[in-house]
Amino acid sequence: MSGSSDKSTFSLGDGDFVINRPKEGDFYILDVEMGGPGHRVVFENEDELLTPPRLILRPKDGGFPLLKAKPRLRQTQKGRTVRDLDSDFSGYWLVSEPLKQVFESIDPEGFAFAECEFILHDGSVGPNHYLCDVVRTLDAVDEKTSKVKIKLGEGFPHGKYYDTSGGVSLAFRKNVVGPAHVFRTPFNSMTIFCDRVLRDAIIDRGFGKKPNRRGVLLTDASADGIYGLPAKYWPENR
Repeated sequence: MSGSSDKSTFSLGDGDFVINRPKEGDFYILDVEMGGPGHRVVFENEDELLTPPRLILRPKDGGFPLLKAKPRLRQTQKGRTVRDLDSDFSGYWLVSEPLKQVFESIDPEGFAFAECEFILHDGSVGPNHYLCDVVRTLDAVDEKTSKVKIKLGEGFPHGKYYDTSGGVSLAFRKNVVGPAHVFRTPFNSMTIFCDRVLRDAIIDRGFGKKPNRRGVLLTDASADGIYGLPAKYWPENR
């Protein structure tokens, strides 16, 4: 389904215009790699830090609430721990010190962090870890030229929702993205996007590549899911 966009084309001069189509290598979906045996790390003092009536620590609008204490995480099984990027921590990612340094070196204003107390199975103090949130939201998807299911209705925040299940092929309005390297969309706050600059920095530091992605999954936003297959398999071509 297509929506409205004010910048789907741009001029090259002399009357030539280029359609802002999804382009391989421009933007990526930044996510936690799923699968594996699980980390066996628990958020030990989560209930103590919650702000009623919220059932998770992360506020509705993101970021961090005023924390009464440092988040405390505990490894419950020897040999099972978190990766450099992991999830399911009361609405937040959990990141290692090395990955945090990558994020901050490229886009310090796009992320927020809360340092954790990380306790290993034997009671000793583990390496530094941080709860992490992407705190920038941009209405940057070019709906006219993207392939994404758009659901409309009063039940959705802001009246619509980008359904990314099954796959998407997205173009972004670069005049909206500007200098940002990481952001969410207001119409699907669970999906995080990054540009090529941040993607390359992540890869260069040893994250997000096989055989050991270290928990970081990077997917080209122009060819996610079914749109990563030949065009004959796309829903609109069946």
